[in-house]
Amino acid sequence: MSKTAYPIVWDLEVFFKGGSESPEFRKHLDQTKDRVRTYAEQLKDFKTPKSASKADQVAETLNQAADILMSVSQAGAFVSCLEAQDMSDQKASALRSEITEMSALFNSAFNILKQKLAKTDENVWNELLNHEKLSELNFVLNEWRTQAQEQLSEDEEALITALSVDGYHAWGQMYNTIVGGMTVTVNVESEEKELSVGQANNLLSHENPEVRKEVFEKLEATWKEKENLFAKTLNHLAGFRLNTYQKRGWDNVLKEPLDINRMQQDTLYAMWGAISKNKDPFVDFLYRKAKLLGKEKLEWYDLGASTQKNKKKLSYDDGAAFILEHFEKFSPKMANFAKTAFEDAWIEAEDRPGKRPGGFCTGFPLSEQSRIFMTYSGSMSNVATLAHELGHAFHSYALKGVHPLNRRYAMNVAETASTFAEMIVADASLKQASSESEKVALLEDKLQRSVAFFMNIHSRFLFETRFYEERKNGFVPASRLNELTDEAQREAYCDAVNSTSPSFWANKLHFHITGVPFYNFPYTFGYLFSLSIYAKALEEGTNYEDKYMALLRDTAVMTVEDLAMKHLGEDITKESFWEKGIELCKNDVKEYLSLTE
Repeated sequence: MSKTAYPIVWDLEVFFKGGSESPEFRKHLDQTKDRVRTYAEQLKDFKTPKSASKADQVAETLNQAADILMSVSQAGAFVSCLEAQDMSDQKASALRSEITEMSALFNSAFNILKQKLAKTDENVWNELLNHEKLSELNFVLNEWRTQAQEQLSEDEEALITALSVDGYHAWGQMYNTIVGGMTVTVNVESEEKELSVGQANNLLSHENPEVRKEVFEKLEATWKEKENLFAKTLNHLAGFRLNTYQKRGWDNVLKEPLDINRMQQDTLYAMWGAISKNKDPFVDFLYRKAKLLGKEKLEWYDLGASTQKNKKKLSYDDGAAFILEHFEKFSPKMANFAKTAFEDAWIEAEDRPGKRPGGFCTGFPLSEQSRIFMTYSGSMSNVATLAHELGHAFHSYALKGVHPLNRRYAMNVAETASTFAEMIVADASLKQASSESEKVALLEDKLQRSVAFFMNIHSRFLFETRFYEERKNGFVPASRLNELTDEAQREAYCDAVNSTSPSFWANKLHFHITGVPFYNFPYTFGYLFSLSIYAKALEEGTNYEDKYMALLRDTAVMTVEDLAMKHLGEDITKESFWEKGIELCKNDVKEYLSLTE
Protein backbone atom coordinates (compact mmCIF):
# COMPACT_ATOMS: atom_id res chain seq x y z
CA MET A 1 0.00 0.00 0.00
CA SER A 2 2.63 2.50 1.09
CA LYS A 3 6.06 3.30 -0.34
CA THR A 4 7.06 5.75 2.40
CA ALA A 5 9.21 4.61 5.30
CA TYR A 6 8.19 6.68 8.32
CA PRO A 7 10.40 6.82 11.44
CA ILE A 8 9.02 4.50 14.15
CA VAL A 9 10.92 6.13 17.05
CA TRP A 10 10.17 9.71 18.05
CA ASP A 11 12.56 12.64 17.90
CA LEU A 12 12.98 14.36 21.28
CA GLU A 13 16.38 15.84 20.41
CA VAL A 14 14.66 18.67 18.52
CA PHE A 15 13.47 19.98 21.93
CA PHE A 16 16.46 19.25 24.18
CA LYS A 17 19.54 17.28 23.12
CA GLY A 18 20.79 14.50 25.38
CA GLY A 19 17.73 12.90 26.96
CA SER A 20 17.54 12.94 30.76
CA GLU A 21 21.20 14.08 30.93
CA SER A 22 20.52 17.03 28.61
CA PRO A 23 22.41 20.24 29.58
CA GLU A 24 19.91 22.20 27.42
CA PHE A 25 17.01 20.80 29.42
CA ARG A 26 18.80 21.45 32.71
CA LYS A 27 19.16 25.09 31.65
CA HIS A 28 15.46 25.32 30.60
CA LEU A 29 14.36 23.80 33.92
CA ASP A 30 16.54 26.09 36.04
CA GLN A 31 15.45 29.19 34.11
CA THR A 32 11.78 28.21 34.42
CA LYS A 33 12.18 27.60 38.16
CA ASP A 34 13.72 31.08 38.54
CA ARG A 35 10.86 32.63 36.58
CA VAL A 36 8.29 30.81 38.74
CA ARG A 37 10.00 32.00 41.96
CA THR A 38 10.26 35.60 40.70
CA TYR A 39 6.64 35.57 39.59
CA ALA A 40 5.48 34.18 42.95
CA GLU A 41 7.35 37.04 44.70
CA GLN A 42 5.87 39.67 42.35
CA LEU A 43 2.34 38.46 43.04
CA LYS A 44 2.75 39.22 46.74
CA ASP A 45 2.65 42.91 45.74
CA PHE A 46 -0.26 42.49 43.31
CA LYS A 47 -3.31 44.37 44.58
CA THR A 48 -6.97 43.67 43.85
CA PRO A 49 -7.90 46.17 41.09
CA LYS A 50 -9.89 49.13 42.45
CA SER A 51 -10.69 50.57 38.99
CA ALA A 52 -10.70 49.59 35.31
CA SER A 53 -7.55 51.70 34.81
CA LYS A 54 -5.64 48.66 36.10
CA ALA A 55 -6.65 46.61 33.02
CA ASP A 56 -3.20 46.90 31.39
CA GLN A 57 -1.48 45.71 34.56
CA VAL A 58 -3.91 42.76 34.93
CA ALA A 59 -3.39 41.79 31.26
CA GLU A 60 0.40 41.96 31.64
CA THR A 61 0.29 39.79 34.80
CA LEU A 62 -1.90 37.21 33.02
CA ASN A 63 0.33 37.14 29.93
CA GLN A 64 3.35 36.52 32.15
CA ALA A 65 1.47 33.61 33.75
CA ALA A 66 0.64 32.20 30.31
CA ASP A 67 4.31 32.36 29.22
CA ILE A 68 5.51 30.61 32.36
CA LEU A 69 2.76 28.02 32.05
CA MET A 70 3.99 27.16 28.55
CA SER A 71 7.55 26.72 29.81
CA VAL A 72 6.38 24.49 32.67
CA SER A 73 4.25 22.43 30.22
CA GLN A 74 7.19 22.07 27.83
CA ALA A 75 9.31 20.66 30.67
CA GLY A 76 6.54 18.36 31.90
CA ALA A 77 5.93 16.98 28.39
CA PHE A 78 9.63 16.25 27.86
CA VAL A 79 9.92 14.33 31.13
CA SER A 80 6.68 12.40 30.43
CA CYS A 81 8.25 11.23 27.17
CA LEU A 82 11.54 10.25 28.86
CA GLU A 83 9.71 8.25 31.55
CA ALA A 84 7.52 6.47 29.00
CA GLN A 85 10.22 5.47 26.52
CA ASP A 86 12.39 3.87 29.24
CA MET A 87 10.86 2.89 32.58
CA SER A 88 14.31 2.30 34.07
CA ASP A 89 15.43 5.92 33.51
CA GLN A 90 16.07 6.93 37.12
CA LYS A 91 17.22 10.41 36.12
CA ALA A 92 13.82 11.04 34.48
CA SER A 93 12.09 10.05 37.75
CA ALA A 94 14.24 12.57 39.65
CA LEU A 95 13.36 15.26 37.07
CA ARG A 96 9.66 14.41 37.53
CA SER A 97 9.96 15.25 41.25
CA GLU A 98 11.52 18.63 40.40
CA ILE A 99 8.71 19.44 37.98
CA THR A 100 6.05 18.44 40.51
CA GLU A 101 7.55 20.88 43.04
CA MET A 102 7.88 23.65 40.46
CA SER A 103 4.29 23.13 39.28
CA ALA A 104 3.02 23.25 42.86
CA LEU A 105 4.82 26.58 43.44
CA PHE A 106 3.42 28.01 40.20
CA ASN A 107 -0.13 26.76 40.93
CA SER A 108 0.04 28.20 44.42
CA ALA A 109 1.11 31.63 43.07
CA PHE A 110 -1.44 31.48 40.26
CA ASN A 111 -4.15 30.64 42.79
CA ILE A 112 -3.25 33.74 44.82
CA LEU A 113 -3.64 35.84 41.66
CA LYS A 114 -7.05 34.31 40.98
CA GLN A 115 -8.16 34.96 44.54
CA LYS A 116 -7.01 38.58 44.47
CA LEU A 117 -8.84 39.12 41.19
CA ALA A 118 -11.97 37.45 42.58
CA LYS A 119 -12.22 40.15 45.27
CA THR A 120 -12.71 42.85 42.62
CA ASP A 121 -15.89 44.89 43.03
CA GLU A 122 -18.66 43.71 40.65
CA ASN A 123 -18.82 46.98 38.65
CA VAL A 124 -15.04 47.25 38.29
CA TRP A 125 -14.94 43.58 37.30
CA ASN A 126 -17.44 44.10 34.47
CA GLU A 127 -15.48 47.12 33.21
CA LEU A 128 -12.26 45.06 33.23
CA LEU A 129 -13.91 42.29 31.22
CA ASN A 130 -14.93 44.81 28.57
CA HIS A 131 -11.36 46.08 28.16
CA GLU A 132 -9.83 45.20 24.76
CA LYS A 133 -6.86 43.41 26.34
CA LEU A 134 -9.06 41.22 28.58
CA SER A 135 -12.29 40.66 26.66
CA GLU A 136 -11.03 37.46 24.97
CA LEU A 137 -10.42 35.96 28.44
CA ASN A 138 -13.97 36.61 29.68
CA PHE A 139 -14.94 32.97 30.15
CA VAL A 140 -11.84 31.84 32.07
CA LEU A 141 -11.76 34.99 34.22
CA ASN A 142 -15.38 34.47 35.27
CA GLU A 143 -14.66 30.78 35.87
CA TRP A 144 -11.73 31.65 38.15
CA ARG A 145 -13.83 34.22 40.00
CA THR A 146 -16.46 31.58 40.77
CA GLN A 147 -13.84 29.01 41.79
CA ALA A 148 -12.01 31.44 44.05
CA GLN A 149 -15.24 32.40 45.80
CA GLU A 150 -15.83 28.71 46.58
CA GLN A 151 -12.36 28.20 48.02
CA LEU A 152 -10.63 29.00 51.30
CA SER A 153 -8.47 32.08 51.93
CA GLU A 154 -5.30 32.72 49.89
CA ASP A 155 -3.04 31.52 52.69
CA GLU A 156 -5.05 28.36 53.35
CA GLU A 157 -5.18 27.42 49.66
CA ALA A 158 -1.42 28.12 49.35
CA LEU A 159 -0.80 25.84 52.34
CA ILE A 160 -2.90 23.03 50.78
CA THR A 161 -0.93 23.32 47.52
CA ALA A 162 2.41 23.30 49.34
CA LEU A 163 1.45 20.26 51.44
CA SER A 164 0.15 18.43 48.36
CA VAL A 165 3.68 17.85 47.00
CA ASP A 166 4.62 15.36 49.71
CA GLY A 167 1.16 14.67 51.13
CA TYR A 168 -0.80 14.02 47.96
CA HIS A 169 1.14 13.82 44.67
CA ALA A 170 3.76 11.69 46.45
CA TRP A 171 1.18 8.92 46.93
CA GLY A 172 0.54 8.85 43.18
CA GLN A 173 4.30 8.70 42.54
CA MET A 174 4.65 5.95 45.16
CA TYR A 175 2.01 3.93 43.27
CA ASN A 176 3.95 4.35 39.99
CA THR A 177 7.21 3.33 41.68
CA ILE A 178 5.72 0.12 43.10
CA VAL A 179 4.08 -0.82 39.78
CA GLY A 180 7.27 0.00 37.85
CA GLY A 181 9.13 -2.68 39.84
CA MET A 182 6.48 -5.41 39.54
CA THR A 183 6.98 -8.41 37.25
CA VAL A 184 4.92 -11.48 36.34
CA THR A 185 6.37 -14.84 35.25
CA VAL A 186 4.14 -16.61 32.74
CA ASN A 187 4.39 -19.55 30.38
CA VAL A 188 3.79 -18.50 26.77
CA GLU A 189 4.06 -21.17 24.07
CA SER A 190 6.20 -23.43 26.33
CA GLU A 191 8.53 -20.59 27.25
CA GLU A 192 8.84 -19.05 30.71
CA LYS A 193 8.81 -15.27 30.42
CA GLU A 194 9.32 -12.61 33.07
CA LEU A 195 7.19 -9.64 32.03
CA SER A 196 6.34 -6.18 33.31
CA VAL A 197 2.66 -5.82 34.26
CA GLY A 198 2.18 -3.74 31.10
CA GLN A 199 3.56 -6.52 28.88
CA ALA A 200 1.48 -9.10 30.75
CA ASN A 201 -1.68 -7.01 30.26
CA ASN A 202 -1.10 -7.18 26.49
CA LEU A 203 -1.38 -10.99 26.68
CA LEU A 204 -4.97 -10.77 27.92
CA SER A 205 -5.98 -10.62 24.25
CA HIS A 206 -3.88 -13.71 23.35
CA GLU A 207 -5.70 -16.14 21.06
CA ASN A 208 -4.95 -19.10 23.37
CA PRO A 209 -7.50 -19.14 26.24
CA GLU A 210 -5.05 -21.05 28.47
CA VAL A 211 -2.49 -18.24 28.10
CA ARG A 212 -5.15 -15.61 28.87
CA LYS A 213 -6.31 -17.54 31.93
CA GLU A 214 -2.80 -18.05 33.29
CA VAL A 215 -1.82 -14.41 32.73
CA PHE A 216 -5.04 -13.17 34.36
CA GLU A 217 -4.60 -15.41 37.42
CA LYS A 218 -0.91 -14.53 37.79
CA LEU A 219 -1.71 -10.81 37.48
CA GLU A 220 -4.52 -11.04 40.06
CA ALA A 221 -2.16 -12.88 42.43
CA THR A 222 0.59 -10.27 41.87
CA TRP A 223 -1.77 -7.37 42.63
CA LYS A 224 -3.18 -9.28 45.64
CA GLU A 225 0.33 -9.69 47.06
CA LYS A 226 0.70 -5.90 47.26
CA GLU A 227 -2.96 -5.00 47.84
CA ASN A 228 -2.34 -3.56 51.31
CA LEU A 229 0.24 -1.14 49.89
CA PHE A 230 -2.18 -0.09 47.13
CA ALA A 231 -5.02 0.26 49.64
CA LYS A 232 -2.78 2.77 51.44
CA THR A 233 -2.00 4.80 48.28
CA LEU A 234 -5.67 4.91 47.26
CA ASN A 235 -7.00 5.74 50.73
CA HIS A 236 -4.45 8.48 51.33
CA LEU A 237 -5.13 10.08 47.93
CA ALA A 238 -8.86 10.06 48.61
CA GLY A 239 -8.34 11.18 52.21
CA PHE A 240 -6.34 14.23 51.10
CA ARG A 241 -9.05 15.17 48.59
CA LEU A 242 -11.92 14.64 51.03
CA ASN A 243 -10.21 16.68 53.76
CA THR A 244 -9.66 19.51 51.28
CA TYR A 245 -13.32 19.34 50.16
CA GLN A 246 -14.51 19.34 53.77
CA LYS A 247 -12.44 22.42 54.63
CA ARG A 248 -13.95 24.20 51.60
CA GLY A 249 -17.45 23.15 52.64
CA TRP A 250 -18.05 20.87 49.64
CA ASP A 251 -20.05 17.75 50.41
CA ASN A 252 -20.47 16.36 46.86
CA VAL A 253 -17.42 14.32 45.74
CA LEU A 254 -18.43 14.94 42.12
CA LYS A 255 -18.19 18.73 42.49
CA GLU A 256 -14.48 18.97 41.59
CA PRO A 257 -14.52 16.55 38.59
CA LEU A 258 -17.68 18.20 37.22
CA ASP A 259 -16.15 21.69 37.61
CA ILE A 260 -12.93 20.55 35.92
CA ASN A 261 -14.99 19.14 33.03
CA ARG A 262 -17.18 22.30 32.87
CA MET A 263 -20.20 20.08 33.09
CA GLN A 264 -23.48 19.92 35.01
CA GLN A 265 -24.44 16.94 37.16
CA ASP A 266 -27.70 16.73 35.16
CA THR A 267 -25.64 16.05 32.02
CA LEU A 268 -23.62 13.31 33.73
CA TYR A 269 -26.75 11.58 35.07
CA ALA A 270 -28.56 11.92 31.73
CA MET A 271 -25.61 10.16 30.06
CA TRP A 272 -25.45 7.27 32.54
CA GLY A 273 -29.27 7.06 32.59
CA ALA A 274 -29.43 6.64 28.81
CA ILE A 275 -26.67 4.03 28.91
CA SER A 276 -28.24 2.04 31.76
CA LYS A 277 -31.55 1.82 29.88
CA ASN A 278 -29.86 0.60 26.67
CA LYS A 279 -27.46 -2.12 27.79
CA ASP A 280 -29.47 -5.15 26.59
CA PRO A 281 -28.02 -5.25 23.04
CA PHE A 282 -24.47 -5.13 24.47
CA VAL A 283 -25.35 -7.99 26.84
CA ASP A 284 -26.52 -9.92 23.73
CA PHE A 285 -23.16 -9.15 22.11
CA LEU A 286 -21.27 -10.53 25.13
CA TYR A 287 -23.34 -13.74 25.12
CA ARG A 288 -22.82 -14.21 21.37
CA LYS A 289 -19.10 -13.66 21.78
CA ALA A 290 -19.05 -16.29 24.57
CA LYS A 291 -20.86 -18.75 22.30
CA LEU A 292 -18.31 -18.17 19.51
CA LEU A 293 -15.53 -18.90 22.02
CA GLY A 294 -17.35 -22.13 23.00
CA LYS A 295 -18.54 -20.90 26.39
CA GLU A 296 -21.87 -20.15 28.04
CA LYS A 297 -20.53 -16.94 29.58
CA LEU A 298 -17.35 -14.95 29.10
CA GLU A 299 -14.72 -14.88 31.83
CA TRP A 300 -13.13 -11.52 32.63
CA TYR A 301 -9.98 -12.56 30.77
CA ASP A 302 -12.04 -13.20 27.60
CA LEU A 303 -13.26 -9.61 27.27
CA GLY A 304 -10.29 -8.55 25.13
CA ALA A 305 -10.04 -11.80 23.17
CA SER A 306 -10.99 -12.09 19.52
CA THR A 307 -13.29 -14.83 18.21
CA GLN A 308 -11.67 -14.58 14.76
CA LYS A 309 -8.39 -16.14 13.66
CA ASN A 310 -5.88 -14.55 11.26
CA LYS A 311 -6.79 -10.97 12.02
CA LYS A 312 -5.45 -8.57 9.42
CA LYS A 313 -2.01 -7.10 10.17
CA LEU A 314 -0.72 -3.84 8.74
CA SER A 315 2.88 -2.64 8.76
CA TYR A 316 3.43 0.72 10.45
CA ASP A 317 3.79 2.47 7.08
CA ASP A 318 0.62 0.85 5.74
CA GLY A 319 -1.24 1.78 8.92
CA ALA A 320 -0.08 5.39 8.49
CA ALA A 321 -1.14 5.41 4.82
CA PHE A 322 -4.58 4.06 5.79
CA ILE A 323 -5.05 6.83 8.37
CA LEU A 324 -3.97 9.57 5.94
CA GLU A 325 -6.25 8.30 3.18
CA HIS A 326 -9.35 8.36 5.39
CA PHE A 327 -8.57 11.57 7.30
CA GLU A 328 -8.39 13.25 3.87
CA LYS A 329 -12.06 12.43 3.16
CA PHE A 330 -13.20 14.37 6.23
CA SER A 331 -10.58 17.03 6.60
CA PRO A 332 -7.59 17.74 4.32
CA LYS A 333 -6.13 19.87 7.17
CA MET A 334 -6.28 16.87 9.50
CA ALA A 335 -4.60 14.66 6.87
CA ASN A 336 -1.80 17.22 6.24
CA PHE A 337 -1.28 17.60 9.95
CA ALA A 338 -1.04 13.82 10.47
CA LYS A 339 1.41 13.57 7.54
CA THR A 340 3.71 16.07 9.30
CA ALA A 341 3.49 14.01 12.51
CA PHE A 342 4.53 10.83 10.63
CA GLU A 343 7.30 12.47 8.59
CA ASP A 344 8.84 14.54 11.38
CA ALA A 345 9.07 11.67 13.91
CA TRP A 346 6.42 12.86 16.36
CA ILE A 347 5.43 9.26 17.13
CA GLU A 348 7.11 6.65 19.36
CA ALA A 349 5.63 3.39 18.04
CA GLU A 350 8.44 0.80 18.26
CA ASP A 351 7.58 -2.53 19.90
CA ARG A 352 10.44 -3.03 22.36
CA PRO A 353 10.87 -3.98 26.04
CA GLY A 354 11.29 -1.33 28.74
CA LYS A 355 8.57 1.02 27.49
CA ARG A 356 5.62 1.82 29.75
CA PRO A 357 2.25 0.32 28.76
CA GLY A 358 -0.55 2.28 27.09
CA GLY A 359 -0.58 5.28 24.83
CA PHE A 360 -0.78 9.07 25.17
CA CYS A 361 -0.34 12.35 23.37
CA THR A 362 1.45 15.28 24.97
CA GLY A 363 1.95 18.84 23.75
CA PHE A 364 5.13 20.94 23.57
CA PRO A 365 3.53 24.41 23.50
CA LEU A 366 6.74 26.42 23.01
CA SER A 367 7.58 24.35 19.93
CA GLU A 368 3.95 24.10 18.71
CA GLN A 369 4.41 20.34 18.32
CA SER A 370 3.00 17.21 19.93
CA ARG A 371 4.46 13.78 20.68
CA ILE A 372 2.54 10.50 20.55
CA PHE A 373 3.48 7.41 22.54
CA MET A 374 2.23 3.88 21.83
CA THR A 375 3.48 0.39 20.98
CA TYR A 376 2.55 -0.61 17.44
CA SER A 377 2.29 -4.34 16.66
CA GLY A 378 0.24 -4.22 13.46
CA SER A 379 -3.36 -4.88 14.49
CA MET A 380 -6.24 -2.77 13.21
CA SER A 381 -6.80 -1.92 16.88
CA ASN A 382 -3.29 -0.37 16.91
CA VAL A 383 -4.18 1.66 13.81
CA ALA A 384 -7.31 2.93 15.60
CA THR A 385 -5.22 3.83 18.69
CA LEU A 386 -2.75 5.71 16.51
CA ALA A 387 -5.62 7.65 14.90
CA HIS A 388 -7.01 8.35 18.40
CA GLU A 389 -3.74 9.91 19.59
CA LEU A 390 -3.41 11.90 16.34
CA GLY A 391 -6.90 13.28 17.09
CA HIS A 392 -5.58 14.61 20.42
CA ALA A 393 -2.62 16.22 18.64
CA PHE A 394 -4.92 17.78 16.01
CA HIS A 395 -7.02 19.32 18.81
CA SER A 396 -3.91 21.16 20.04
CA TYR A 397 -3.12 22.19 16.46
CA ALA A 398 -6.64 23.63 16.01
CA LEU A 399 -5.94 25.91 19.00
CA LYS A 400 -2.76 27.43 17.52
CA GLY A 401 -2.93 31.22 17.73
CA VAL A 402 -5.49 31.13 20.55
CA HIS A 403 -4.44 32.81 23.84
CA PRO A 404 -2.64 30.14 25.96
CA LEU A 405 -5.13 30.63 28.81
CA ASN A 406 -7.94 29.82 26.35
CA ARG A 407 -6.40 26.48 25.38
CA ARG A 408 -6.94 24.67 28.66
CA TYR A 409 -9.72 22.32 27.60
CA ALA A 410 -10.99 19.58 29.91
CA MET A 411 -10.64 15.84 29.57
CA ASN A 412 -14.22 15.16 28.42
CA VAL A 413 -13.85 17.35 25.31
CA ALA A 414 -10.22 16.22 24.91
CA GLU A 415 -11.56 12.70 24.38
CA THR A 416 -13.98 14.03 21.74
CA ALA A 417 -11.40 14.94 19.08
CA SER A 418 -9.45 11.72 19.62
CA THR A 419 -12.51 9.48 19.45
CA PHE A 420 -13.74 11.29 16.32
CA ALA A 421 -10.42 10.50 14.60
CA GLU A 422 -10.53 6.91 15.80
CA MET A 423 -14.08 6.50 14.49
CA ILE A 424 -13.10 7.64 10.99
CA VAL A 425 -10.50 4.88 10.82
CA ALA A 426 -12.60 2.16 12.49
CA ASP A 427 -15.49 2.76 10.10
CA ALA A 428 -13.25 2.92 7.04
CA SER A 429 -11.59 -0.40 7.89
CA LEU A 430 -15.05 -1.98 8.30
CA LYS A 431 -16.15 -0.75 4.87
CA GLN A 432 -12.98 -2.10 3.26
CA ALA A 433 -13.06 -5.52 4.94
CA SER A 434 -12.15 -8.14 2.32
CA SER A 435 -13.90 -11.10 3.96
CA GLU A 436 -16.77 -11.82 6.33
CA SER A 437 -14.44 -13.00 9.11
CA GLU A 438 -12.40 -9.78 8.79
CA LYS A 439 -15.62 -7.77 9.02
CA VAL A 440 -16.69 -9.72 12.13
CA ALA A 441 -13.25 -9.11 13.70
CA LEU A 442 -13.46 -5.36 13.02
CA LEU A 443 -17.04 -5.11 14.28
CA GLU A 444 -15.97 -7.00 17.39
CA ASP A 445 -13.13 -4.50 17.90
CA LYS A 446 -15.57 -1.62 17.55
CA LEU A 447 -18.13 -3.18 19.89
CA GLN A 448 -15.44 -3.92 22.45
CA ARG A 449 -14.87 -0.17 22.59
CA SER A 450 -18.62 0.40 23.15
CA VAL A 451 -18.60 -2.24 25.91
CA ALA A 452 -15.55 -0.55 27.45
CA PHE A 453 -17.25 2.88 27.51
CA PHE A 454 -20.76 1.70 28.52
CA MET A 455 -19.80 -1.08 30.95
CA ASN A 456 -16.16 -0.99 32.02
CA ILE A 457 -16.04 2.79 32.51
CA HIS A 458 -19.47 2.62 34.17
CA SER A 459 -18.10 0.05 36.65
CA ARG A 460 -15.17 2.39 37.42
CA PHE A 461 -17.57 5.27 38.03
CA LEU A 462 -19.81 3.15 40.29
CA PHE A 463 -16.78 1.86 42.23
CA GLU A 464 -15.21 5.28 42.71
CA THR A 465 -18.45 7.01 43.74
CA ARG A 466 -19.15 4.33 46.37
CA PHE A 467 -15.55 4.16 47.57
CA TYR A 468 -15.49 7.92 48.21
CA GLU A 469 -18.73 7.76 50.19
CA GLU A 470 -17.28 4.98 52.39
CA ARG A 471 -13.91 6.76 52.69
CA LYS A 472 -15.70 9.69 54.36
CA ASN A 473 -16.19 7.37 57.36
CA GLY A 474 -12.58 6.19 57.54
CA PHE A 475 -9.98 3.89 55.94
CA VAL A 476 -11.42 1.35 53.49
CA PRO A 477 -9.37 -1.90 53.66
CA ALA A 478 -8.26 -3.90 50.62
CA SER A 479 -10.83 -6.64 51.29
CA ARG A 480 -13.66 -4.09 51.07
CA LEU A 481 -12.15 -2.46 47.96
CA ASN A 482 -12.21 -5.91 46.32
CA GLU A 483 -15.89 -6.31 47.25
CA LEU A 484 -16.82 -2.86 45.95
CA THR A 485 -15.04 -3.61 42.65
CA ASP A 486 -16.74 -6.99 42.26
CA GLU A 487 -20.20 -5.45 42.92
CA ALA A 488 -19.61 -2.54 40.49
CA GLN A 489 -18.41 -4.86 37.71
CA ARG A 490 -21.34 -7.28 38.08
CA GLU A 491 -23.79 -4.37 38.03
CA ALA A 492 -22.19 -2.53 35.11
CA TYR A 493 -21.89 -5.70 32.99
CA CYS A 494 -25.47 -6.78 33.93
CA ASP A 495 -24.03 -10.12 35.14
CA ALA A 496 -23.16 -11.03 31.53
CA VAL A 497 -19.60 -11.95 32.57
CA ASN A 498 -18.99 -15.02 34.73
CA SER A 499 -15.99 -13.70 36.70
CA THR A 500 -14.77 -10.27 37.72
CA SER A 501 -11.39 -8.67 38.37
CA PRO A 502 -11.54 -7.79 42.10
CA SER A 503 -8.03 -6.24 41.97
CA PHE A 504 -9.10 -3.75 39.27
CA TRP A 505 -9.07 -0.89 41.80
CA ALA A 506 -5.36 -1.60 42.38
CA ASN A 507 -4.26 -2.33 38.81
CA LYS A 508 -5.99 0.62 37.15
CA LEU A 509 -3.57 3.56 37.12
CA HIS A 510 -6.49 5.97 36.63
CA PHE A 511 -7.69 5.58 40.22
CA HIS A 512 -4.24 6.67 41.48
CA ILE A 513 -3.74 9.72 39.25
CA THR A 514 -3.47 12.94 41.24
CA GLY A 515 -4.04 15.40 38.40
CA VAL A 516 -7.74 14.66 37.91
CA PRO A 517 -10.26 12.97 40.20
CA PHE A 518 -12.79 10.58 38.59
CA TYR A 519 -10.60 9.90 35.56
CA ASN A 520 -13.39 7.77 34.06
CA PHE A 521 -16.69 9.36 32.95
CA PRO A 522 -15.00 11.89 30.59
CA TYR A 523 -14.02 8.94 28.34
CA THR A 524 -17.64 7.87 27.90
CA PHE A 525 -18.71 11.50 27.42
CA GLY A 526 -16.08 11.98 24.68
CA TYR A 527 -17.09 8.75 22.96
CA LEU A 528 -20.80 9.57 22.74
CA PHE A 529 -20.30 13.30 22.10
CA SER A 530 -17.98 12.53 19.20
CA LEU A 531 -20.56 10.14 17.71
CA SER A 532 -22.89 13.14 17.24
CA ILE A 533 -20.08 15.14 15.62
CA TYR A 534 -19.22 12.15 13.43
CA ALA A 535 -22.85 11.85 12.28
CA LYS A 536 -22.75 15.54 11.23
CA ALA A 537 -19.41 15.05 9.47
CA LEU A 538 -20.81 12.07 7.52
CA GLU A 539 -23.66 14.28 6.31
CA GLU A 540 -21.44 17.17 5.23
CA GLY A 541 -18.10 15.55 4.23
CA THR A 542 -15.13 17.93 3.85
CA ASN A 543 -17.57 20.88 4.11
CA TYR A 544 -17.67 20.13 7.83
CA GLU A 545 -13.95 20.81 8.33
CA ASP A 546 -14.24 24.52 9.25
CA LYS A 547 -17.21 23.89 11.56
CA TYR A 548 -15.26 21.12 13.26
CA MET A 549 -12.20 23.37 13.74
CA ALA A 550 -14.48 26.08 15.19
CA LEU A 551 -15.96 23.58 17.66
CA LEU A 552 -12.46 22.50 18.77
CA ARG A 553 -11.43 26.15 19.25
CA ASP A 554 -14.39 26.69 21.58
CA THR A 555 -13.70 23.66 23.80
CA ALA A 556 -11.84 25.68 26.45
CA VAL A 557 -14.04 28.78 26.53
CA MET A 558 -17.52 27.48 27.32
CA THR A 559 -19.36 24.83 29.30
CA VAL A 560 -20.03 21.58 27.46
CA GLU A 561 -23.76 22.34 27.58
CA ASP A 562 -23.17 25.65 25.74
CA LEU A 563 -20.70 24.01 23.34
CA ALA A 564 -23.28 21.38 22.31
CA MET A 565 -26.04 23.96 21.94
CA LYS A 566 -23.86 26.32 19.85
CA HIS A 567 -22.28 23.74 17.52
CA LEU A 568 -24.79 20.87 17.47
CA GLY A 569 -28.05 22.59 18.48
CA GLU A 570 -28.53 19.92 21.17
CA ASP A 571 -29.52 19.91 24.87
CA ILE A 572 -27.16 17.40 26.44
CA THR A 573 -28.85 17.49 29.86
CA LYS A 574 -31.55 15.28 28.26
CA GLU A 575 -31.22 11.51 27.88
CA SER A 576 -32.55 11.77 24.30
CA PHE A 577 -29.27 13.38 23.14
CA TRP A 578 -27.18 10.49 24.47
CA GLU A 579 -29.58 7.87 23.11
CA LYS A 580 -28.84 9.02 19.53
CA GLY A 581 -25.18 8.04 19.89
CA ILE A 582 -26.02 4.77 21.66
CA GLU A 583 -28.40 3.94 18.79
CA LEU A 584 -25.47 4.02 16.31
CA CYS A 585 -23.61 1.52 18.51
CA LYS A 586 -26.72 -0.69 18.75
CA ASN A 587 -26.73 -0.85 14.93
CA ASP A 588 -23.22 -2.35 15.12
CA VAL A 589 -24.58 -5.03 17.48
CA LYS A 590 -27.40 -5.87 15.04
CA GLU A 591 -24.92 -6.29 12.20
CA TYR A 592 -22.58 -8.40 14.36
CA LEU A 593 -25.39 -10.69 15.52
CA SER A 594 -26.65 -11.21 11.97
CA LEU A 595 -23.13 -11.98 10.63
CA THR A 596 -22.47 -14.51 13.42
CA GLU A 597 -25.87 -16.31 13.37
